[in-house]
Amino acid sequence: MRPLAPRHGPRPETTSKIPHSQIDQQPVDSRYLDGVIDEAANWPGVSLGESGISVEGARALMLTDDATGGPAEAFMVGSEFCHGHAQGDHSLHLTLPVELARSGAEAGWLEPHFLALTGQLPPTHVMLYAPRDHDEAAIGLELVHTSYQFALGVLAWASTTAPSEDQS
Repeated sequence: MRPLAPRHGPRPETTSKIPHSQIDQQPVDSRYLDGVIDEAANWPGVSLGESGISVEGARALMLTDDATGGPAEAFMVGSEFCHGHAQGDHSLHLTLPVELARSGAEAGWLEPHFLALTGQLPPTHVMLYAPRDHDEAAIGLELVHTSYQFALGVLAWASTTAPSEDQS
C-alpha cells in the first residue's frame, strides 16, 4: 500500500463505549460506504453478509471457506475481517497489521478500536472513519484491500504494539 496522505480536517468524534461509533463528520448518505463494501465483496474469496459482531444492519466482508486464512488477529469473529456500520454512522471496523494501523492513525484516517485500547481486542482492530467523498472512499477501499490481504495471510501483523491513543 502506498503511504497515506493526511486526512483533511480534524478527527471525527467517536464513542468510548460499545458500540464504538463515529459521532460526527458523516456523509449525507451511505453511497461511499456502500461503494467500498460492494467493490470489496467482488474480490476473490470474499463473501458479503451480516456482521457477526456489530450492530444490526452492519454489512460484513468475510473470507469464504476455500480462501486461505491469515493469523487470528486478522479477523474480528469467524472469517469476518471488515464491516461497515449502517444507520447514519457510515464508518467501518477492520483489521490491519499493526504497522499499517499505526501509520493510518498517524495520517488521521483511523483510530484503534475502543476495545483495542483497553486490551480486550488485539491492536490490529481499528475504526476507519466514514468516507465523506469519492477520494476518501478510494483511500478507504485501499485500506479495506489491505485488510483483505491481511486476512488472506499475504501480510504479517509484525508487532504487538498498539497505535497510541493520542494521535493529535
